[in-house]
Amino acid sequence: MSQELLRIVDNIARDKNIERESIFADLEEAMVSAARKHFGEPEGEVVVNIDRATGEITAFKEGVQIDIRRLGRIPAQTAKQVMIQKIRADERDSIYAEFIKRKGTIVSGSVVRYESGTLIVSLDHRAEGFMPKGEQIMGQTHRSGERIRCLILDVKEVASQVKIILSRTHPDFIRRLFELEVPEIAENVIEIRALVREAGYRTKVAVASLDEKVDPVGACVGVRGSRIKNIVEELGGEKIDIVRWNESSQVLIANGLMPARVSEIALCFELGRATVVVDEDQLSLAIGKHGQNVRLAARLTGWDIDILTPEEYNQGVEQLASCVKSVKEADDTVVDKLIALGVISVLDLEDVGTEPLIKELNIDPVLAEKLIEAAVEEAKRLAAEPKKKQAEGILQQEVGATDKSQEEETPLQNSTNGSS
Repeated sequence: MSQELLRIVDNIARDKNIERESIFADLEEAMVSAARKHFGEPEGEVVVNIDRATGEITAFKEGVQIDIRRLGRIPAQTAKQVMIQKIRADERDSIYAEFIKRKGTIVSGSVVRYESGTLIVSLDHRAEGFMPKGEQIMGQTHRSGERIRCLILDVKEVASQVKIILSRTHPDFIRRLFELEVPEIAENVIEIRALVREAGYRTKVAVASLDEKVDPVGACVGVRGSRIKNIVEELGGEKIDIVRWNESSQVLIANGLMPARVSEIALCFELGRATVVVDEDQLSLAIGKHGQNVRLAARLTGWDIDILTPEEYNQGVEQLASCVKSVKEADDTVVDKLIALGVISVLDLEDVGTEPLIKELNIDPVLAEKLIEAAVEEAKRLAAEPKKKQAEGILQQEVGATDKSQEEETPLQNSTNGSS
């Protein structure tokens, strides 16, 4: 009996990943509860000891030894219930302790089922993970029994249950996949400096090498794209752009907008805005489907990015120059200074305000005030132009409709006159 008890404790400890000492303590406490139930003394002094080496059980009530095995069926049932509750509690603590350490890492599991859109994943024989709909990659469905990899997003205890929240949409999921597929990242030879993602569609990753001999982009792509291919397949075909990190904002923005080719970049540090000029044939590529490429590039670099064609850029500069020169004290030198500051349109000048003009460009405060006033007036005029053209267009349509109506009436009148 004693040896059998030891075997049972060892099996529970191994299967449930619970410390043997915790199980022995639970057994002792369950037997104390059974003895108190038997004697009807909830507060009575009962002591139970289990020898950890032999499995021998000894019990005492107020110093007198008792045989715990002869207490009867009802106390035995009480001991069983207490034991089940305590082992479940220990198992919850064990699961929580194990998975809280693994938070932020990738775990592999098998799909069990869907529950109201939430994907239930078996992580091992002891724990299940929950992947809410918002953490699933849009357009992907998984079959029961399918093996998938997920990020452990959070671990929390809810209503006496350990809830392991999983994700496949979080940017860190991509980060961990790169660590698994690219040894240089795991070994800190290559560093991921920035990562932005629109799950299921596109991800941009900016990488830098701490070793001059290692090409960060080439290492991440792998021979004939082998490394990046594995990650893309895991994500169901999501596009991944790997760009080279650069401390220069201009170079980083140009890299971030790839595969589009950039002609020119003007940075306005006062507004945190980058005006990027691309040729007409590169415009759709730079903006991307539904603005995705430029949106991700902006998040990757930390700059608001405006994409313009050379024609739009030149038009903006011409309007700015005309506006500035309308102020008597201003000349081409002021225009050049503003462009150097990253101000390339009337709207930029209005947004910047007087302070940068005075501090950064050493422009006289009175002149700075006049320039901003002129910019505000010009911006109003430009904003009113489309409305004016629209109103003129509506008027022309109404006039055209009236003329047509009159033309239709004239033959009818002639016909009437002829018959009379």
